[in-house]
Amino acid sequence: MAQRRMNLLMFSGDYDKAMAGLILANSARDIGVEVTMFFAFWGLFLVRDPEKMTLEDKTLYEKLMTWMTPKGPEELPLSKMNYSGLGKWMLNEMIEDQEAPRLIHFLKGARKKNIKFYGCKLSVDIMGFKPEEFLPELEIIDAQTYLRDALESDIQLFI
Repeated sequence: MAQRRMNLLMFSGDYDKAMAGLILANSARDIGVEVTMFFAFWGLFLVRDPEKMTLEDKTLYEKLMTWMTPKGPEELPLSKMNYSGLGKWMLNEMIEDQEAPRLIHFLKGARKKNIKFYGCKLSVDIMGFKPEEFLPELEIIDAQTYLRDALESDIQLFI
C-alpha cells in the first residue's frame, strides 16, 4: 500500500488557526502520513524567522509590511476574541494550565518530523519578503508546483 499523503495550504496568519494546522500536521506524521504544508500570504508569518528579518533592499511598502506585521509565530493574533492581545494572553494561560504545548512547540515538532514546508513564491514577492527571512526548511515554490503536490495527496486542507 502506498504511503498516505496530506497537504495543508496555510493561508491564515491567526495563532489558533496556525495551531490547528500544525496539530493536524504533527498528528498525521505520527501515524505515518507524509505531510506537506504550503504557506501563502498571511500564513507566511508562521515560518518567518524573527532573527533573520531585514529591511535591506526593501521598498517603503515592504518596510512598512515588516514593521506592521507579527515577527514570528508567537506574535500571531487570535482569529476571534483577540481584544488587543488580552484574549491571546488568556488562551496561553489556559494552554499552560492544561500543560499543553504552545504553537512554537508544534512548529518545532513539525520541523523535527521533516514535514515539508513550501512558501508561495508570488506571496513572498508581493509581500516583499526575502527567502533568507524564513526558516531554513522553507522552500519557495510556485503555485503550479504546489498544485502538483496537492493533486497527489489523499487529503487537502485549507487553513
